[in-house]
Amino acid sequence: MRRGISAAAVAAALALAVSACGGEESPRQAAPASDPAAVSGQVTWWDTSDATNEAPVFQEVLKDFTAKYPKIKVNYVNVPFADAQNKFKTAAQSGSGAPDVLRAEVGWVAEFASLGYLAPLDGTQALDKPEEFLPSPAGSGKYAGKTYAVPQVTDTLGLLYNKELLKKAGHDAPPKTFAELKQTALDVKTKAGADGLALNVDAYFLLPFIYGEGGDLLDVAGKKITVAAPASLAGVKVVEDLIASGAAAKPAIQDSYTNAETAFKEGKVAMIFNGPWSNTDNLGGAVFKDKPHDFGIAPVPAGSAKAGSPTGGHDYAVYAGSGDLDASYLFVRYMASAETQARIAGKLGLLPTRRPAYTLPEAQANPMIAKWQEPMAAAVERPWIPEGGQLFQPLLEGYQKLAAGQRPAEPMLKDVAKAYQGLLKGWSL
Repeated sequence: MRRGISAAAVAAALALAVSACGGEESPRQAAPASDPAAVSGQVTWWDTSDATNEAPVFQEVLKDFTAKYPKIKVNYVNVPFADAQNKFKTAAQSGSGAPDVLRAEVGWVAEFASLGYLAPLDGTQALDKPEEFLPSPAGSGKYAGKTYAVPQVTDTLGLLYNKELLKKAGHDAPPKTFAELKQTALDVKTKAGADGLALNVDAYFLLPFIYGEGGDLLDVAGKKITVAAPASLAGVKVVEDLIASGAAAKPAIQDSYTNAETAFKEGKVAMIFNGPWSNTDNLGGAVFKDKPHDFGIAPVPAGSAKAGSPTGGHDYAVYAGSGDLDASYLFVRYMASAETQARIAGKLGLLPTRRPAYTLPEAQANPMIAKWQEPMAAAVERPWIPEGGQLFQPLLEGYQKLAAGQRPAEPMLKDVAKAYQGLLKGWSL
């Protein structure tokens, strides 16, 4: 899901950032209006949410924004998540076609900020009541002492499970350890007539296994690449064993996310790893549509060290070359408000980034919000560095080879570590 691209040199200042964006004129920024209703302009927003399950809710919210601020026109564009990172970078580099506001994956912000493509938000209407934000989501929007993005939604991975299938296999509770995960999956396969576990062969979904054994991709403080260290290797060997033992169904290498998700919501597999963004999709599936009580959510199982899953989510970022900065800042303030976050949480079960949003009736009315609190407690903060968004592609390629039986865990991770050396100049193994 989270894909990376190569980085370039750090831009020293916003003036250089604008010149880097194809030499266009400086962005038009009116003096901040004392009355937000007096702000006018056009805002093009690239929404990278799921076009089927999430985008309609965001479009409903936009109608209320334009009703409140009729002088601001919002041009809504739904951009496929897998394409958005490269598409935005290309547009920003050329100085043509970039949106005023981007819904950015949390791992993209530091890179785009380092390249000068994002406007700093400190002191603007976009960064409204920053003390309300949860620390980890807020951290994803900061780079070099400035704020370049406002957190929209936070998430992590949990173990999603079919309660009925687990019960048929003799298990009344979800597995809490990797060893229990393997045994439960094998029991489902032999006793419940379904596959036990479906793996999503994607780098982001490999991280719970690496974290569980005490590993990580990097030691940022020590500037050390740790993806091939013994603890990380132990985590990947857990996955290798799940596949070899048959506890995990033979993974699809291409479209593995869709295949795993479809198998789960159709009752063909008992367990998958996924996040809050999949709530609506799962509950609308054949097996859970009439039996939502059979849809279980638990923290990812623990390894020998802990239970840990990556911190994910999305931020609102404003393009440095926007011709309507004040309108863009106001748009971000509205979309990231506690009220808007609570509304979206109530409709989709997505997790707010503002503390007050959790106390509002719309968020509290959705039972998914409470169910995701325990998995979120095991979330591990990712490194908010410019190269952070690029770490997944080498690991994805390695994971695909592992799942296909083409490359064992140890040499695969060594290959990934070498690729990281090309991205992280001056870092040691």
